[in-house]
Amino acid sequence: MLSVRDIDRLAPAVAAWLERGAPPDSVRTALATRLPPTLRHPAALLAHRLTALLPPPLPAEAPPAARTVPRPHPLQTCDGCDRAFRAPEPGRCRDCRAPATTQQKAA
Repeated sequence: MLSVRDIDRLAPAVAAWLERGAPPDSVRTALATRLPPTLRHPAALLAHRLTALLPPPLPAEAPPAARTVPRPHPLQTCDGCDRAFRAPEPGRCRDCRAPATTQQKAA
């Protein structure tokens, strides 16, 4: 059994393992496998294992690549009604194009 004082002393070392990406099962395995038959100072053994078996730090993460957001088309002024709309080139807005399209189909 560990005392509250022992747990408080060992907690930062366990946190260091977790900060380095070790899963909780790895910490448990490192601390609980191949224990001697009798333990006189269990907290000292755990402290030693937490220090001696500490995994290496994770490699530094590369900074996230800058997101390239496509730029919206520029605002254009409709040649038919002077309404502003977004399009790659000047011309007519959707409302002004629609009647022209239906008239062309009817003819």
